[in-house]
Amino acid sequence: MNITGHTKILGVIGDPVEHSRSPQMHNSAIKEMGLDYVYVPFHVKPSDLRSAIEGFKAIGVVGINITLPHKQSAIPLMDSLSEEAKLIGAVNTMVFKDGFVEGHNTDAKGFIYSLYENGINNLKGMNVVVLGAGGGARAIVVGLALDKVGSIIIANRTFQKAVDLACDLGEKTGISITGISLDDKKLSDYITECDLLVSTVTSGMDLNAELPINPDWLSPKSIVCDIVYTPPETKLLKSAKERGLKAIGGMGMLVHQGAISFKLWTGFQPPIETMKKALAKALFGEL
Repeated sequence: MNITGHTKILGVIGDPVEHSRSPQMHNSAIKEMGLDYVYVPFHVKPSDLRSAIEGFKAIGVVGINITLPHKQSAIPLMDSLSEEAKLIGAVNTMVFKDGFVEGHNTDAKGFIYSLYENGINNLKGMNVVVLGAGGGARAIVVGLALDKVGSIIIANRTFQKAVDLACDLGEKTGISITGISLDDKKLSDYITECDLLVSTVTSGMDLNAELPINPDWLSPKSIVCDIVYTPPETKLLKSAKERGLKAIGGMGMLVHQGAISFKLWTGFQPPIETMKKALAKALFGEL
């Protein structure tokens, strides 16, 4: 990579930021496309967020990804917000133009595009169950609602959190969204009848953890997604595959949300497979 005074700067901010694999993913696309850009990580503490953004404006940075803990606190520092960023209540991508900064959230579309990639092209009217009610679940529900699914059940360990998320996004999107507890006796029926089950619970990262649902509730028509990407096949996905169901991991969402950011910054659609291979190598080594 030949960096000159003409090279345009992209990057990611977080606290910490050393764990981010976005530089490998984006720089692999930049290299293959022969673009004069470079993507670098910046360690920014919460107390320095405002000054960091002003600094990016001053030196002509083109775009920045935002990771924890800045996704919510960056919102009031944006000059404009995308529809997804407003609904999700978090920003993961900044685009700098003419001294202004646009705030975007690419997680919702990233998830939807990962479904498209797996041949699930028409979500309209689908009945969906989402496990969990955290930030990841909020992005998933927004993406599903904007793609006009029929209904969404949000099941969470803390009942009130599921209800609050369902009421908020149901009112804002016009989609039928219901919040229930993971202990609700109706959950087994909802899962048996659903077209799509999406797990956003972090326990999926532990192959020894107990599953949040009984996999025997899954019906032959169900599609099962888990947005966890480490490990690449969670216990839930393995159970779904054993039952002959379509199972989709979180790697696709991670790559596609990055690809959407890349296009917002450069105007070019990046090579998805190149980004996916670079990300997998960064996370798991040579596969």
